Amino acid sequence: MAAPSRYALDDLPTVSGFSLEPPPLSTPPPERSLIDNHELITDLARFAEGIYTESAVRKKWRLSEETWELLGSSDELVRAIEEEKTRRIRSGATKRERAQLHVIRGPDVLATIMDDPKANARHRVDSVKALDSLAGNGPQAAAEQERIVIKIDLGADLRAKGQEPNPADVITIEAAPRPGTPKQIDDHSEPSDEWRR
Repeated sequence: MAAPSRYALDDLPTVSGFSLEPPPLSTPPPERSLIDNHELITDLARFAEGIYTESAVRKKWRLSEETWELLGSSDELVRAIEEEKTRRIRSGATKRERAQLHVIRGPDVLATIMDDPKANARHRVDSVKALDSLAGNGPQAAAEQERIVIKIDLGADLRAKGQEPNPADVITIEAAPRPGTPKQIDDHSEPSDEWRR
């Protein structure tokens, strides 16, 4: 059976307390859909932090002048941006992104030092080394990293008796050395007797 048309609904008798009319559709304010967009809020937080420019945000999101002004006058949006800025500061995202903006200027500074004939030769060589490390040699850099390997063989007694040991009796532990741990002890001087006094 087909649904009754609008005219058929008008012909139905009315019952007190009931309405057959659908409620009018309420349209949310235009900034509401933008407030619910987390990526836009994050980009606006980056703009407030000085990481993005206004033109970059407006171009990415295709925001007209009217929409931009409307967003700036929305207290709810401003509150959401402030909360996102606080979240980004606590997570360290703001610090990382701002540091990346400054670090990318580093190669130009190092190249200037390297190319300066009046600079100290040691500084020029150090800038070449720093540029080489920034260039990222990929897998070669990872291959040069020191590793500590500890191998414990619990089946040595079985081998001594001529029996076949279980391969699970060999425990291998690999680790990288802790940063700042000296590779060798350079100072072989005698300990001081100051503690006895």
